[in-house]
Amino acid sequence: MAKTGRALDAFDLAILRIVQQDNKRPQREIAQAVNLSAAAVQRRIAAMEEAGVIAANVALVAPDALALPITAIVQVHLRDERAATVDAAKALFCAAPEVQQCYYVTGGMSFVLVIISPDMRAYDALTRRLFSESDLVERFHTLVALDRVKTGMSLPI
Repeated sequence: MAKTGRALDAFDLAILRIVQQDNKRPQREIAQAVNLSAAAVQRRIAAMEEAGVIAANVALVAPDALALPITAIVQVHLRDERAATVDAAKALFCAAPEVQQCYYVTGGMSFVLVIISPDMRAYDALTRRLFSESDLVERFHTLVALDRVKTGMSLPI
């Protein structure tokens, strides 16, 4: 269900399958694909945006096109798990544009981050700022991706 309490029906799900693959697809084509009018598709998309089901309409930019070839997956262990510490770490990580994704997790680590960087020198400077010089972080462990095998954000619908 959406945050408004509106349940998603089969038409909504069909529309979502299409727009999460190509959100620039014309609404008339979506309408033909799901057997609705273009106006009905437009109303449904607007309602799903309003409800927060569609969280954003963005362009996914290829990191290599911007000379950002380094992808690092970083496990971060905080010094403690007090709410103030966790909240400060969330704010610190969210404020860093190099952090593409940030997850507060269980299982022996506090956070898992996906970080993008132009080179290892820049990555080293970032780790010093976010981890080594931070009173919040006890330790961190980096995994450098050799290849971006799958990086989509599509949900299985």
